[in-house]
Amino acid sequence: MLDKIKSIKQKFGIVGNSNALNHAIQVAIQVAPTDMTVLINGESGTGKESFSKIIHSMSKRKHGEFIAVNCGAIPEGTIDSELFGHEKGSFTGANEARKGYFEVTDGGTIFLDEIGEMPLSTQSRLLRILENGEFIKVGSSKVQKTNVRIIAATNVKLKEAVDKRKFREDLYYRLNTVPIIVPPLRDRGEDISLLFRKFASDFSDTNNIEPVRLDDESKDLLRKYMFPGNIRELKNLTEQISILEIERNITPEVLDKYLPKNSNLPALSNTSEVESDENYNERDILYKILFDLKNDMNEMKKIIDSIMNNDTNPLPNKSKNYIQENNNLTNEKLIINKPSSLTENQYQEVTELVNENESLSIESKEKELIIKALIKNKNKRKYAAKDLGISERTLYRKIKYYSLEKDH
Repeated sequence: MLDKIKSIKQKFGIVGNSNALNHAIQVAIQVAPTDMTVLINGESGTGKESFSKIIHSMSKRKHGEFIAVNCGAIPEGTIDSELFGHEKGSFTGANEARKGYFEVTDGGTIFLDEIGEMPLSTQSRLLRILENGEFIKVGSSKVQKTNVRIIAATNVKLKEAVDKRKFREDLYYRLNTVPIIVPPLRDRGEDISLLFRKFASDFSDTNNIEPVRLDDESKDLLRKYMFPGNIRELKNLTEQISILEIERNITPEVLDKYLPKNSNLPALSNTSEVESDENYNERDILYKILFDLKNDMNEMKKIIDSIMNNDTNPLPNKSKNYIQENNNLTNEKLIINKPSSLTENQYQEVTELVNENESLSIESKEKELIIKALIKNKNKRKYAAKDLGISERTLYRKIKYYSLEKDH
């Protein structure tokens, strides 16, 4: 089996020796001769399509058609036509009949990437093909047969999508007959350095330049980086360093310039502990909240100073309102030393206004910041997250936590 795995790696240009990678290839080899449906699980950029090609090339359908379809890249209004075909005049612009991918690949293999993005109505049509090999073209009533092997891939957790009723449960179990887990790059250890060397060598051959090389410390630094973009990101990083650096021996200081500063890695930190991206995002937003709190406290101090310098006038209504609106800045009582210029009644009035109606300030401020960012960016989460200095994933989780989905 090890010799067969090695042969497959050479044939498809797969670099790496991690146990998780070898296991995924072994499963692909074992399931290939059958007609079983396969679901390939893995993050974006891990090379899931390579596994679909391995399965097709080692199957009895290897001389048939192989088509890879990205379900997430096809608009919802046209995906049924793309997959199942349509009849002439079935919709505006259908000037002639067209064969779909399932008709074209009869006797072959179809690879459905990002299957989790497929609309529910299309999922029903796909389930019918899996159950009895039947489909109907858009605009037709004629049932057609096809003999196609389906390999699907997803970068989302389909079971969670099933629980949220975004993916059919019956289709999930039909697709998940044989699961293959493609490991993320961050879990492949020494493979990262091997892939860097391969990409550097390929780039040098193409552009006729000397390849860049990592020293041992740089290799350790690169292994600690989380690589959210996986192999695709590593290749881009390698090519960028190859073209921009004059010195071909890459040190940690040089490598650090190319690693994203908002990454999960505190690249040249004195600590060996690598914090998660989510922890960094939490820290960033807390910093923003604390800076806002500090500004609000300074404003309150100015108001209180103004009050204390006025011996006779009662507390202005504007100052009262401001303190009432901002008295949730701390969970601790704000202690104000009574100056001689204030009467006892004035002193009591100030401290009561500051300390009453206390609340959990960090949560309220965080929610307020998120609402402001969403309103400012017209509910576009990508730009709101950028303004807040956090990732879209963290913003989405905060929106769910504060039940803001329908508020803005």
